[in-house]
Amino acid sequence: MKTFLYEVMSYEEQNFALGEVNESLSIYIKDIESISKGFSFSEFFDDKMLIIKAIRRGLPYKIFDQIKKFTPFSDIDWAEYLDLSQKTLQRYRDENNFYFKPIHSEKIIELAEVTNFGISVFGSSEKFYRWINASSFALGGLKPAELLKNSYGKELVMAELGRIEHGIFA
Repeated sequence: MKTFLYEVMSYEEQNFALGEVNESLSIYIKDIESISKGFSFSEFFDDKMLIIKAIRRGLPYKIFDQIKKFTPFSDIDWAEYLDLSQKTLQRYRDENNFYFKPIHSEKIIELAEVTNFGISVFGSSEKFYRWINASSFALGGLKPAELLKNSYGKELVMAELGRIEHGIFA
């Protein structure tokens, strides 16, 4: 698989990007469900029914664009993960009020969840980005980023992050 290109965000940039996502996500969630309080990105992943509703409705491109900013994935990577061409993603970007189909929304949310958990486990985006692009003995010698194309691989990566979080190394 190809090398993943990304720019490591500083702590301030990471917090700013997360703040943008939190704000947009709160507005989006209030539109899906009558919730009066604001919602953080981390809280969103704790509410599986809300995730299902968001997937069924489809994510707006604006939220995808904000999520994209703090993940370790380039536009090329996103096109590959979503099984879309880069031109199609560019067309979606240029379309007013574009909403992704549920299948694409689910993948976007999955990759955002992995990134959110990874940054939480490693304490910084830089350390997480290094780990996700390094071969892992526990993952059969593959890079975690290489496994994220499907949900089974995503579950393996999440399980490995959970083991790291609890200090259980292969």
